[in-house]
Amino acid sequence: MPLLARSVSPRHPRRHLLALAPIAALAACGGGNERPEADIAAAQVTTIGVNSYLWRASLEALSFMPLAQADSAGGVIVTDWYANPDNPGERVKVTVSILDQDLRADALRVVASRQVNQNGTWVAAPVQAATVQRLEDIILTKARDLRRSAIG
Repeated sequence: MPLLARSVSPRHPRRHLLALAPIAALAACGGGNERPEADIAAAQVTTIGVNSYLWRASLEALSFMPLAQADSAGGVIVTDWYANPDNPGERVKVTVSILDQDLRADALRVVASRQVNQNGTWVAAPVQAATVQRLEDIILTKARDLRRSAIG
């Protein structure tokens, strides 16, 4: 029978002390007055393979679009084609790549494709650079807000 599973008899108080000795020894292992520092809102969060703030912010920013692929280990999000109900003759597809584990602007790459419907056929059309830049800004702002809210 394990030492802690035995019943402690009032006639044998030493057994009780022996049972508590290993627990007291483990408790003393903390050492000195040093306390481990926990940074729950670190800029580098890697439990999913990429920065979790950038990952969550990207998913939130693209939540109105249907997802074709989302790989948290590789940091890639690919949407399916999305057509705005107000402009059904145009559709957009977005790929977001998270390139680093740190929350930095250069850790994010957004690529967008656009097509317009011409006589029943979808034809590639240019995407304005400002559109991609705006989406990157939205994702980075959301990621920073998520980090700030995790701090407190």
